[in-house]
This record gives sequence, structure tokens and C-alpha cells, in this order.
Amino acid sequence: MARTTPHPIRCADGFELQATLHTPDEPVQGVVLMHPATAMPEQMYFAFASRLTDAGFAAVTYNYRGVHPPGAARRTRAGFTTWVDQDVSAVTDWAAERYAGLPVMAVGHSFGGHAIGLSRSSQRLSGAVMVASQAGSLRFIRHWRERLLVAMFLKVLGPLCARVLGYMPYVRLGLGEDVPAQTILEWSRWTSMPRFYFDDPRLNAVDRFSQLRMPVLAIGLEDDPWGPPEAIDLVCQHLTNCTVERRQFSPADSAGQGIAHLGFFREHHATTLWPQVVDWLRRQAQRF
Repeated sequence: MARTTPHPIRCADGFELQATLHTPDEPVQGVVLMHPATAMPEQMYFAFASRLTDAGFAAVTYNYRGVHPPGAARRTRAGFTTWVDQDVSAVTDWAAERYAGLPVMAVGHSFGGHAIGLSRSSQRLSGAVMVASQAGSLRFIRHWRERLLVAMFLKVLGPLCARVLGYMPYVRLGLGEDVPAQTILEWSRWTSMPRFYFDDPRLNAVDRFSQLRMPVLAIGLEDDPWGPPEAIDLVCQHLTNCTVERRQFSPADSAGQGIAHLGFFREHHATTLWPQVVDWLRRQAQRF
């Protein structure tokens, strides 16, 4: 049975993250970092982390700064780039040092997958899984109504809330946890760029992605309205020095259960989709 223990992790800028370490009773064969999607709390990934411990892995879950505790988004100055350069780097370095000599891998959900590609610290990884990590340009959303709704959210409501309230009130909208203002402003800017953040000269994403050298499993979801295959593929194309394996899952692969953008880590996929990811991670650990 998995044991969970809290661990503070200090970032390079002095900010202290609160992480949870999930460990198996048996000897650890590797560690897997769980990088969350935007506005998604770490608890969403606890069940998957428990499955990883069943396979002999230690797992690390955490919240990006400003996502937790309640009220933190209003008083935290941070954006996606802060999460990448500070939070993800600190968690990766902490795990690599704590488990020196063992493979360190990562599973990134939505933005969490982007964070793997963007973080310099990911050069310490032995493998990574990106789930629903698509180029978020509006042009990739196929259905005009969904594209209009997302555009209204990212171009009008989001920036307005960020500038007036000082944060993005996801809780009030029923969309997850609140996040700091800078995240929605960065996201809003990137969605108008044909290649998403790869066209942002301030981020230098093409170079960041090219520094990685490891196997990557990139998963797209057929019922994800925001992440059609071409949007996943654009991200994968920039992993120029990685060995990338692409898989597409549909509800038919999970007994008809819907997946969509945020559903992969829900427990009703535990016996259908999760084993495929866990088996892939196990194979990478064995090659270490």
C-alpha cells in the first residue's frame, strides 16, 4: 500500500512549494513526477500516483504556486514561465537528488506536458509522457462554436478578470482552482500565435525543446475538442532530439467512457488506459 508524506520544496527564487511524495512498500525502481494541468489540484492525480506505487515507482504530486491554498492566486505573481523555470525545475531537481542513481521520469497533463518540454531541468529525465498537451492556438479548435467560446474566455473574460480582480477565478466558473493573473495573460497572447508559444521570442521555446534527449510518449484524445491530432503533432515536432511515440486514445479504448481534455486521470480509466502508460514507464526504467 502506498505511503504519502508531505515535503516542502524550495525553488531557486525562495518560494516554497508543498509537494506530496507517494512511495511503495517495495524497493523503489524509479520516480515519476506528476506535472498538473492548469488550475488542476494535485489531488486529481493521487489515484494515478497510487497506481504508480503499485508498479514500484515513487511519485511526486504538487500544486504550482498560486493554485493552492485558496486565495493564493490573488496574492501570487506568477505565470506559466514562472511555473516552468521555478516550480517544475525545483521539483525535478529535488527528485533527481533524492533518488540519485534511479531513473527520474515525468507525466505531464496539458500544460504539465508543455512544462516538460520547456523546462531546462527536464534534461535530467530518463523519459516523459505528455497527455493532451496540444498547441493551444485557436485555429486548431475545429468546431466554430467551441472556438468562439474559448476565444471569449481567453481573449475577453480571462484578461478582464486578470486585470480587474488580479487573478483568474476558475473556482467561481466551476473550471478548477483559481490561478494567478499572469497565467491567463500569457495564455491569451499565445493562442493568437500560429505555432502557439513557439512563436513567442521571449520564451525561446524551440531551443528549450531541442535540448531534450529522451524517449517521449505523447498521447492525444479523440474526444478532446481542444487537442486534435495536428495540435499534438505540432508540439511533438519540436522534440527534435527525442524519440517520440504518438498514441491516440478514444472512448472506445476505455469501454466507451469519455475522456476529453481533463478526463484521462479519472479512475474509470484505471483498468484500460492507465496500464498502457504505466507499462511504458516501466520499460523506460528497465532501460536505465
